[in-house]
Amino acid sequence: MSYKLPIVAKRSFPFHLAWVAVLLTVSPLHTAEKLPPPRTHYLGREIAQTMSYHGAPWLIRPERQQEENCIRMLKHLGVQSGMKVCDMGCGNGFYSLRLAKLVGQEGQVLAVDIQPEMLTLLRARAAKAEIDTIHPVLGTVADPRLPSKSIDVILCVDVYHEFSHPERMLRAMRESLAPNGVVVLVEYREEDPDVPIKPLHKMSKRQVSKELKHNGFQLVREYDGLPWQHMMFFGVKADIDQR
Repeated sequence: MSYKLPIVAKRSFPFHLAWVAVLLTVSPLHTAEKLPPPRTHYLGREIAQTMSYHGAPWLIRPERQQEENCIRMLKHLGVQSGMKVCDMGCGNGFYSLRLAKLVGQEGQVLAVDIQPEMLTLLRARAAKAEIDTIHPVLGTVADPRLPSKSIDVILCVDVYHEFSHPERMLRAMRESLAPNGVVVLVEYREEDPDVPIKPLHKMSKRQVSKELKHNGFQLVREYDGLPWQHMMFFGVKADIDQR
Protein backbone atom coordinates (compact mmCIF):
# COMPACT_ATOMS: atom_id res chain seq x y z
CA MET A 1 0.00 0.00 0.00
CA SER A 2 1.29 3.44 -0.87
CA TYR A 3 -0.03 6.47 0.96
CA LYS A 4 -0.80 9.69 -0.80
CA LEU A 5 -1.09 12.67 1.50
CA PRO A 6 -4.59 14.11 1.04
CA ILE A 7 -4.90 17.15 -1.24
CA VAL A 8 -8.02 18.27 -0.54
CA ALA A 9 -17.35 25.92 13.91
CA LYS A 10 -14.86 27.83 15.39
CA ARG A 11 -14.79 27.27 19.19
CA SER A 12 -13.73 29.86 21.70
CA PHE A 13 -10.05 29.91 22.62
CA PRO A 14 -8.29 32.03 25.23
CA PHE A 15 -6.61 35.07 23.68
CA HIS A 16 -3.41 35.33 25.68
CA LEU A 17 -1.15 38.32 26.10
CA ALA A 18 1.69 36.03 25.11
CA TRP A 19 0.02 35.51 21.75
CA VAL A 20 -0.28 39.27 21.33
CA ALA A 21 3.45 39.53 22.04
CA VAL A 22 4.15 36.98 19.34
CA LEU A 23 2.18 38.95 16.79
CA LEU A 24 3.88 42.20 17.73
CA THR A 25 7.42 40.86 17.54
CA VAL A 26 7.23 38.85 14.34
CA SER A 27 10.02 39.11 11.82
CA PRO A 28 9.54 41.98 9.34
CA LEU A 29 11.61 40.19 6.68
CA HIS A 30 8.87 39.82 4.11
CA THR A 31 6.17 42.25 5.11
CA ALA A 32 7.11 44.90 2.52
CA GLU A 33 8.86 42.62 0.05
CA LYS A 34 7.31 41.30 -3.13
CA LEU A 35 7.68 37.56 -3.27
CA PRO A 36 8.98 35.76 -6.35
CA PRO A 37 6.79 33.01 -7.80
CA PRO A 38 6.74 29.79 -5.78
CA ARG A 39 9.44 27.33 -6.69
CA THR A 40 8.62 24.05 -8.33
CA HIS A 41 12.14 22.65 -7.79
CA TYR A 42 14.97 23.36 -5.36
CA LEU A 43 18.56 22.10 -5.54
CA GLY A 44 17.55 19.15 -7.68
CA ARG A 45 14.37 18.24 -5.79
CA GLU A 46 10.77 18.67 -6.94
CA ILE A 47 8.71 20.48 -4.29
CA ALA A 48 5.49 18.81 -3.16
CA GLN A 49 2.14 20.56 -2.91
CA THR A 50 0.92 21.65 0.50
CA MET A 51 -1.63 19.31 2.04
CA SER A 52 -5.01 21.03 2.24
CA TYR A 53 -6.91 21.37 5.49
CA HIS A 54 -9.46 18.97 3.99
CA GLY A 55 -6.90 16.24 4.67
CA ALA A 56 -6.56 17.14 8.35
CA PRO A 57 -8.16 13.90 9.63
CA TRP A 58 -5.21 11.98 8.15
CA LEU A 59 -2.93 13.76 10.64
CA ILE A 60 -4.75 12.27 13.61
CA ARG A 61 -5.39 8.81 12.14
CA PRO A 62 -5.42 6.07 14.81
CA GLU A 63 -2.61 4.08 13.18
CA ARG A 64 -0.13 6.98 13.16
CA GLN A 65 1.58 5.88 16.38
CA GLN A 66 2.20 2.39 15.00
CA GLU A 67 3.45 3.69 11.65
CA GLU A 68 5.69 6.51 12.90
CA ASN A 69 6.26 5.82 16.62
CA CYS A 70 5.42 9.40 17.58
CA ILE A 71 6.08 8.70 21.26
CA ARG A 72 9.65 7.64 20.49
CA MET A 73 10.22 10.69 18.30
CA LEU A 74 9.14 13.04 21.08
CA LYS A 75 11.32 11.18 23.58
CA HIS A 76 14.39 11.86 21.43
CA LEU A 77 13.41 15.45 20.57
CA GLY A 78 14.92 16.82 23.76
CA VAL A 79 12.10 19.23 24.63
CA GLN A 80 12.05 20.10 28.33
CA SER A 81 9.82 22.02 30.69
CA GLY A 82 10.00 25.78 30.23
CA MET A 83 11.20 25.71 26.62
CA LYS A 84 9.78 27.81 23.82
CA VAL A 85 9.17 25.54 20.86
CA CYS A 86 7.60 25.89 17.43
CA ASP A 87 5.45 23.29 15.71
CA MET A 88 6.05 24.34 12.10
CA GLY A 89 3.21 23.38 9.80
CA CYS A 90 1.21 22.38 12.85
CA GLY A 91 -1.96 21.42 10.99
CA ASN A 92 -4.71 20.53 13.45
CA GLY A 93 -2.26 20.22 16.33
CA PHE A 94 -1.35 16.53 16.50
CA TYR A 95 2.10 17.43 17.83
CA SER A 96 1.27 20.86 19.26
CA LEU A 97 -0.84 19.32 22.02
CA ARG A 98 1.88 16.83 22.88
CA LEU A 99 4.57 19.52 22.88
CA ALA A 100 2.46 21.64 25.23
CA LYS A 101 2.53 18.85 27.79
CA LEU A 102 6.31 18.61 27.49
CA VAL A 103 7.01 22.33 27.97
CA GLY A 104 4.49 22.69 30.80
CA GLN A 105 2.94 25.90 32.08
CA GLU A 106 6.30 27.68 32.08
CA GLY A 107 6.89 26.98 28.40
CA GLN A 108 5.28 28.00 25.12
CA VAL A 109 4.30 26.28 21.91
CA LEU A 110 4.06 28.49 18.83
CA ALA A 111 1.90 26.59 16.36
CA VAL A 112 2.51 27.90 12.84
CA ASP A 113 0.43 27.14 9.77
CA ILE A 114 -0.38 28.99 6.55
CA GLN A 115 -4.00 27.79 6.49
CA PRO A 116 -6.35 29.56 8.91
CA GLU A 117 -8.68 26.57 8.74
CA MET A 118 -5.96 24.39 10.26
CA LEU A 119 -5.53 26.86 13.11
CA THR A 120 -9.28 26.80 13.74
CA LEU A 121 -9.11 23.02 14.10
CA LEU A 122 -6.10 23.38 16.38
CA ARG A 123 -7.86 25.88 18.65
CA ALA A 124 -10.84 23.55 19.01
CA ARG A 125 -8.62 20.60 19.95
CA ALA A 126 -6.61 22.69 22.42
CA ALA A 127 -9.76 24.05 24.05
CA LYS A 128 -11.20 20.55 24.41
CA ALA A 129 -7.94 19.39 26.02
CA GLU A 130 -7.91 22.51 28.25
CA ILE A 131 -4.43 23.46 27.08
CA ASP A 132 -3.66 27.18 27.12
CA THR A 133 0.07 27.28 26.34
CA ILE A 134 -0.36 26.88 22.57
CA HIS A 135 -0.25 30.12 20.60
CA PRO A 136 -1.44 29.82 16.99
CA VAL A 137 0.47 31.88 14.42
CA LEU A 138 -0.78 32.38 10.87
CA GLY A 139 2.39 32.34 8.83
CA THR A 140 2.96 32.92 5.12
CA VAL A 141 4.66 30.79 2.50
CA ALA A 142 7.82 32.83 3.03
CA ASP A 143 7.76 33.83 6.71
CA PRO A 144 6.60 31.84 9.76
CA ARG A 145 6.29 35.10 11.71
CA LEU A 146 8.27 33.93 14.69
CA PRO A 147 9.86 36.20 17.29
CA SER A 148 13.56 36.85 16.84
CA LYS A 149 16.30 34.87 18.59
CA SER A 150 14.02 33.11 21.07
CA ILE A 151 12.95 29.64 19.88
CA ASP A 152 14.67 26.61 21.42
CA VAL A 153 13.32 23.97 19.04
CA ILE A 154 11.58 24.30 15.68
CA LEU A 155 9.98 20.97 14.85
CA CYS A 156 9.15 20.30 11.19
CA VAL A 157 7.36 16.96 10.82
CA ASP A 158 6.80 16.00 7.18
CA VAL A 159 6.43 19.65 6.19
CA TYR A 160 9.75 21.04 4.94
CA HIS A 161 9.44 19.27 1.58
CA GLU A 162 6.32 21.39 0.90
CA PHE A 163 7.97 24.80 1.39
CA SER A 164 7.44 26.79 -1.82
CA HIS A 165 10.03 29.40 -0.74
CA PRO A 166 12.57 27.28 1.16
CA GLU A 167 15.40 29.81 1.28
CA ARG A 168 13.23 32.54 2.76
CA MET A 169 11.59 30.20 5.24
CA LEU A 170 14.92 28.81 6.39
CA ARG A 171 16.36 32.30 6.75
CA ALA A 172 13.42 33.37 8.95
CA MET A 173 13.65 30.17 10.98
CA ARG A 174 17.39 30.60 11.45
CA GLU A 175 16.93 34.14 12.73
CA SER A 176 14.23 33.05 15.18
CA LEU A 177 16.43 30.52 16.97
CA ALA A 178 17.74 31.16 20.46
CA PRO A 179 21.44 30.50 21.11
CA ASN A 180 21.94 26.74 20.76
CA GLY A 181 18.45 26.41 19.28
CA VAL A 182 17.83 23.73 16.68
CA VAL A 183 15.63 23.04 13.69
CA VAL A 184 14.53 19.40 13.65
CA LEU A 185 13.44 17.88 10.36
CA VAL A 186 11.44 14.66 10.49
CA GLU A 187 10.94 13.45 6.93
CA TYR A 188 9.88 10.17 5.36
CA ARG A 189 12.95 8.24 4.16
CA GLU A 190 13.43 8.41 0.40
CA GLU A 191 16.17 5.79 0.67
CA ASP A 192 13.71 3.15 1.87
CA PRO A 193 11.35 1.83 -0.83
CA ASP A 194 9.32 0.03 1.84
CA VAL A 195 8.12 3.33 3.32
CA PRO A 196 4.64 3.53 1.73
CA ILE A 197 4.59 7.26 1.01
CA LYS A 198 4.46 8.93 -2.41
CA PRO A 199 7.97 9.90 -3.63
CA LEU A 200 7.38 13.68 -3.59
CA HIS A 201 6.65 13.47 0.13
CA LYS A 202 9.92 11.69 0.94
CA MET A 203 13.44 13.10 1.31
CA SER A 204 16.88 11.53 1.50
CA LYS A 205 19.38 12.44 4.20
CA ARG A 206 21.72 13.65 1.50
CA GLN A 207 19.13 16.05 0.08
CA VAL A 208 18.10 17.34 3.50
CA SER A 209 21.72 18.01 4.44
CA LYS A 210 22.45 19.71 1.11
CA GLU A 211 19.54 22.13 1.42
CA LEU A 212 20.05 22.98 5.09
CA LYS A 213 23.81 23.48 4.72
CA HIS A 214 23.18 25.72 1.73
CA ASN A 215 21.08 27.93 4.02
CA GLY A 216 23.43 28.42 6.94
CA PHE A 217 22.75 25.32 9.04
CA GLN A 218 24.95 22.47 10.18
CA LEU A 219 23.94 18.98 11.26
CA VAL A 220 24.50 18.60 15.00
CA ARG A 221 22.94 15.19 15.58
CA GLU A 222 20.45 12.70 14.18
CA TYR A 223 18.28 9.82 15.30
CA ASP A 224 17.68 6.78 13.10
CA GLY A 225 15.32 4.73 15.28
CA LEU A 226 11.97 5.69 13.75
CA PRO A 227 10.04 3.24 11.57
CA TRP A 228 9.56 5.43 8.50
CA GLN A 229 11.36 8.74 9.03
CA HIS A 230 14.71 10.46 9.36
CA MET A 231 15.14 12.73 12.37
CA MET A 232 17.86 15.34 11.79
CA PHE A 233 18.86 18.20 14.11
CA PHE A 234 20.39 21.37 12.64
CA GLY A 235 21.99 24.32 14.40
CA VAL A 236 23.16 27.61 12.92
CA LYS A 237 26.64 27.57 11.41
CA ALA A 238 29.06 29.46 13.61
CA ASP A 239 30.35 31.58 10.74
CA ILE A 240 27.01 32.42 9.16
CA ASP A 241 26.46 36.06 8.21
CA GLN A 242 23.32 37.09 10.09
CA ARG A 243 22.92 40.41 8.34
